[in-house]
Amino acid sequence: MSLAAKELWVETLSRIRSKVTEQQFETWFRNLTCSEGAQGDGIVLTAPNRFSSSWLANHYLVTIEECLSEVAGQTLTVAIVPGEASPGRREPPVLAPPTPAAPQLREHGVPLNKLFVFQTFVVGPCNALAHAALTAVSEAPGKAYNPLFIHSSTGMGKTHLLQAACHQIRANHPDLNILYLSCESFVNEFIGAVERGELDTFRYNYRYVDVLVIDDIHFLANKVRTQEEFFHTFNTLYHSQKQIILSSDSLPKEIPSLKERLVTRFKWGLVTKLEPPQIETRIAIVRTKAKLLNRDIPNDVVEYIAGHVTTSVRELEGAVVRALGVATLTKRPLSMELARETLEDAEPAAPRVSISDIQAAVAEQFHIKVADLLGKRRLKSVAFPRQICMYLVKELTSLSLVEIGAHFGGRDHTTVLYAVDKIRTLMAQDRSVAELVARLREGIFSGR
Repeated sequence: MSLAAKELWVETLSRIRSKVTEQQFETWFRNLTCSEGAQGDGIVLTAPNRFSSSWLANHYLVTIEECLSEVAGQTLTVAIVPGEASPGRREPPVLAPPTPAAPQLREHGVPLNKLFVFQTFVVGPCNALAHAALTAVSEAPGKAYNPLFIHSSTGMGKTHLLQAACHQIRANHPDLNILYLSCESFVNEFIGAVERGELDTFRYNYRYVDVLVIDDIHFLANKVRTQEEFFHTFNTLYHSQKQIILSSDSLPKEIPSLKERLVTRFKWGLVTKLEPPQIETRIAIVRTKAKLLNRDIPNDVVEYIAGHVTTSVRELEGAVVRALGVATLTKRPLSMELARETLEDAEPAAPRVSISDIQAAVAEQFHIKVADLLGKRRLKSVAFPRQICMYLVKELTSLSLVEIGAHFGGRDHTTVLYAVDKIRTLMAQDRSVAELVARLREGIFSGR
């Protein structure tokens, strides 16, 4: 390379740096080199690999050529080749990454349910904001609420809403590529790509989409390397104004060991929660489910089912299916008597609580801060409340010992198991401890 060409590229890089973000520069331009001197009306640049060369050619070629021409004082063109090219062998310039023959909606391991559309989703005060946000996103992907983060306890309708958005975006924007999958599929694909040495292909598959929809993003908990990969995928899509939609069973900050920079990015757009449905919404859900099954249910039975199953949309719909199924199999009309017989063993479930609800209640009871429960202090005034808190979390949530430990400052699961066993033993031996735990449990539920 001639000295003049080298200086030309150094000055061009400096100009590019002033026009892009620091993260974009470090990701895409830092390792970009001028592999040859000026040739005619252009130069050849070498990227670290084929993925980088494709991405640069597709997203930044105009910027590079403009900056180069400004520095050179004349119009110059740029060809970008991957670093794998053999020495002395000049490959044709990569002007754009390969694109699918036609827009597509890809479903990795989680097929879309044709019934999960907006028309079959019952809207109520518990979910109106999430429904409105996803409707807006379906109209203008990448422009309204990006990213969109929806969270709730299990069975509230997150998956229905996410799939409804996929269906609607496809209908409104048939030219867009949509990728819908579970976070578990993302993690498994990443691990497989690492094992096969196919990270470039993996990155291309996730970073060249118009809409990325991931269900149960909390599955990233405690997966440091996968979090790092998703961080860069998120940045690439966000800065390209591509739509990102995520769902979780908890707030971003409550996902165990989730990197702070991901927590921050998840909150850049809109974060909204699906609450348990109220009685009016539950009645509407029962009627909608019956209509989808082409069945009629008497009003008194509708109200009975809606009043009996109160905490989960999924359980409520399941109760409708169960009652109608028994009526069909026994060839009896779906009466109040039959509904009671069918659902008598399905006692109303205790309302679900979040780990933050429990931590706040315990901290208030013992006049300490939540931060004390999460910290490393081993004073009895803190250790005992922390053990009670761990016990209650294990009893009142579906979190595993490992997940509970992560919520308490990254403690080992054996520490959690010890705390649970200790409090259980104390409750059996000391009536005052049992009464204390009972009061806390009652306070947690009554405070919801």
